[in-house]
Amino acid sequence: MTMDTKNGSGRTTGRGIGLAAVRGLALALVSLPGAVLCFCLSLVSIALIPIGVGIVTTPYVLTGVRAFADARRVLAAEWGGVRIPPAYRPLPQDANPWARTFGMLRDPATWRDLWWLPVDMTAGFVTALLPAVLLLYPLEGFALALGLWRVFPDGYWYGFVPVTGQASAFGAAALGLVLLFLAHFLTPRLLGAHFRLTRAVLGSNQGELAERVRVLTETRRDAVDTSAAELRRIERDLHDGAQARLVAVGMDLGTIEALLDKDPARAKELIAQARKSSVEALTELRELVRGIHPPVLAERGLGDAVRALALRLPVATEVSVDLPGRAEAPVESAAYFAVSEVLTNAVKHAGADRIWVDLHRAAGMLRATVTDNGKGGAVIGAGSGLAGVERRLGTFDGVLAVSSPVGGPTMVTMEIPCA
Repeated sequence: MTMDTKNGSGRTTGRGIGLAAVRGLALALVSLPGAVLCFCLSLVSIALIPIGVGIVTTPYVLTGVRAFADARRVLAAEWGGVRIPPAYRPLPQDANPWARTFGMLRDPATWRDLWWLPVDMTAGFVTALLPAVLLLYPLEGFALALGLWRVFPDGYWYGFVPVTGQASAFGAAALGLVLLFLAHFLTPRLLGAHFRLTRAVLGSNQGELAERVRVLTETRRDAVDTSAAELRRIERDLHDGAQARLVAVGMDLGTIEALLDKDPARAKELIAQARKSSVEALTELRELVRGIHPPVLAERGLGDAVRALALRLPVATEVSVDLPGRAEAPVESAAYFAVSEVLTNAVKHAGADRIWVDLHRAAGMLRATVTDNGKGGAVIGAGSGLAGVERRLGTFDGVLAVSSPVGGPTMVTMEIPCA
């Protein structure tokens, strides 16, 4: 039994090292071209501001830089357990290009993003690539010992070992074995160092308390505005829908009372009409209640509520749920309506024919991911549905990250702290 446990632990460790190497290689392949592209576009766009062209292009370029940084924040949380909360200042929804450009340039978080790009293309690239190098480079040393040294010219060096014959090739294999031993300990740590470097640059350099006060002030204002808008919507729906139908039912009943003796046939028609109006009013009240707090959410929890929501969509939707228990009611409600809004956007605007929803809890966070195979191009901008989702999550210190290249697919990740 002890031997089996040790073997299982060894296989788990081996998979962890290999996974860290693959992830590091993927990061290196993406970070270098992505960081270079974002950095060059940012420099050119900002340089063109004095002649007016940059006023139009800079908001779009900086939005792309933020999306690139947000994608790294998501990977840091999922692959390295390193949380890097965004601290971007909100922009007015009706801001013109001038206000958006200089509003973003006055945001310290924008300059942290721009400083992070050259760091990511240099030190970030090296720390991401090293895990793969430590795991793959020893294979060359073993191949040299098996005879590969014969195809290389004299004076070939493997590390600091000059390979000139079979004996030195065995020395290269010994060095490869040492590197492989080091990879066992260093590969996951190097990937973690990459994400900690990212946090050191992207993390807010303001005082924790001042930043917290600013975020709380903004989220409280957003919560008050959202609550007022929701109350106005409920009042409007009641006034224009159920209330109007119930008034009509009351008028029909008064007419029926007057016609019972004079025109029983007409009274019978009005009774049927009143019954239809009452059924419609009841349906509208049920829809209104579902929009406030769906009964299935209160009775069966977030997972079943999202499954019920997916069944009503016109697009094939697959829901995966791994939630060991119930979160607090406000957290479940916020997550439900956030997922609902993202699904609505996907159905209306993405042109997708398949959607995947994943709900799970990790490291004290409720994480919801919505992926579709649509046309992509979704951004968190003023006036978009995703901006409303971001404000809703911000009330709970939640974060929203969007990966949506043109052509798709689109992946929207939402995280809310929960006990």
